[in-house]
Amino acid sequence: MTHIHYRQIEGRSLGYYALLALLGALVAAGLAAAWYMEHNGHWVTGMSNQIVWGTPHVFAVFLIVAASGALNAASVAAVFGRAPYKPLARLSGLLAIALLAGGLAVLVLDLGRPDRLIVAMTHYNFKSIFAWNIFLYTGFIALVVVYLWMMLERRLNAYSRPVGVFAFAWRLVLTTGTGSIFGFLVARQAYDAAVLAPLFIAMSLSFGGAIFILVLLAACRGTGRPLGDELLRRLKNLQGVFVLAVLYFVAVHHLTNLYLAERQGVERFLLLDGGVYTRTFWIGQVLIGSVLPLLIFFTARAGARALIAFGCVLVLLGGLAQMYVFLIGGQAWPMPLFPGKEVSSGFGDGAIAAYSPSLPEVLLGAGGIGIALALVALALKALPFLPESLADTDDDPHHKTGAA
Repeated sequence: MTHIHYRQIEGRSLGYYALLALLGALVAAGLAAAWYMEHNGHWVTGMSNQIVWGTPHVFAVFLIVAASGALNAASVAAVFGRAPYKPLARLSGLLAIALLAGGLAVLVLDLGRPDRLIVAMTHYNFKSIFAWNIFLYTGFIALVVVYLWMMLERRLNAYSRPVGVFAFAWRLVLTTGTGSIFGFLVARQAYDAAVLAPLFIAMSLSFGGAIFILVLLAACRGTGRPLGDELLRRLKNLQGVFVLAVLYFVAVHHLTNLYLAERQGVERFLLLDGGVYTRTFWIGQVLIGSVLPLLIFFTARAGARALIAFGCVLVLLGGLAQMYVFLIGGQAWPMPLFPGKEVSSGFGDGAIAAYSPSLPEVLLGAGGIGIALALVALALKALPFLPESLADTDDDPHHKTGAA
């Protein structure tokens, strides 16, 4: 490996200021939506006593899961010693922190009483997986900050690998904890499954990897920095494997539920009779988010950058669809108050809950994306996170086209 030179972006172009203005508008819209819901109450949203996690949670969980996966490049470089990914480690760590910050911002602003977060931070119920995740999220941010410090400070470079290995282990625990939030909910038949932990890990690799490729392509194109086809080939092939892993664990999850007689009702609802949830699953999650990206990543040439970027966008759209079906559809199915019995009442017990996303909910979720990307854009201007060149000859002067 040749010595890697990093440099901040200048951030003086009209395009950069336009990007900041767009992201600032997204953040402002999200904050305005949060204020509107806080001032008027959550009755202005599509949520109810049955659907308590709405569209903002779809965005929040998506961003939190993607934050872990955004650390892919840094983990591959530090843990597995793959030298071609080393120049990407700084950007990978930065994106991981930004995505987690955006997701947590949406989560806090969607609580209805954000001020009560202080209670959650000072009084812990260690029987609750939610309490565990407070430590997992804050610990992840702290670890990645230390990891970036070790990489940015040349005198501490020798310590970057052990810290990177520790961050890799922590991110696996973090994503396992996020999946376990739902896996431990025994009252919801659509959740309550041990396979959700590896499924969420696979989703983190896929969603975070897709966002990383898009940010890398945009950053290199916007700053005129070379990006080698061989490096991009590695990234898009790895992304294809991650998409395939998500599809595999989704199939395992549903096949396991179909094997259990008590889960066949909710499976029929999600896969066949669920209306918008069924269409979103088969068209949004499976076709748009899995099948088409797999065709793109495993057949497209590395030089077809617009096509690869399109594949990553499809993965992200499919990921949002997956979160919507999983979160909203899982809550829409009624809880089995009396297993084996049909239940009905004037309170809607035993009935499928209705839900329609409201504009404030969507704006709040989009605001979280704006926060994450704005943090990345500002950090790239402030500190040297991006290499001056990612050309194949600069990355590895002895590279061979087609090498693994």
